[in-house]
Amino acid sequence: MDHEHTAYAHTGHTGTAQPGATWAVAVQATLHCLTGCAIGEVLGMVIGTALGWGNLPTTVLAIILAFVFGYSLTLRGALKGGLDFRAAVQVALAADTLSIAVMELIDNGVIVLWPDAMDAELADLLFWASLAISLAIAFVVTVPVNKWMIGRGKGHAVVHQHHGH
Repeated sequence: MDHEHTAYAHTGHTGTAQPGATWAVAVQATLHCLTGCAIGEVLGMVIGTALGWGNLPTTVLAIILAFVFGYSLTLRGALKGGLDFRAAVQVALAADTLSIAVMELIDNGVIVLWPDAMDAELADLLFWASLAISLAIAFVVTVPVNKWMIGRGKGHAVVHQHHGH
């Protein structure tokens, strides 16, 4: 038995790529992550702007909320799949941490580098355009990350094991 196989023995997986690691599954997992990130980002921006906060605290709040909503969507699915709360939290953390981190890094990186995007208000087309484009770029970068993780029995593969897919 090689080292790769023993590492996966407890889940019943071999070290080879998972059959479920298709681009479609990766896109679905990434869309799921994108939904949570987008909700958190917009909510963070709305709250930060409403409270008259500067760019940095608003961005930090948006990132925190992106993780909260990203995790909560997976958590909801895991709980529906019959897991207890503690196991569901572990699944959500395992499934989404890297995915959300990559998405937030790319998304916020684009916004920071985009001239005037950081100073755009909620009523400005630039705010929504830069958010949509930065999330789209983040989505494209995150899909292969999710595909790679699912192919190794990690990320959203963990969620699907508990859904019975």
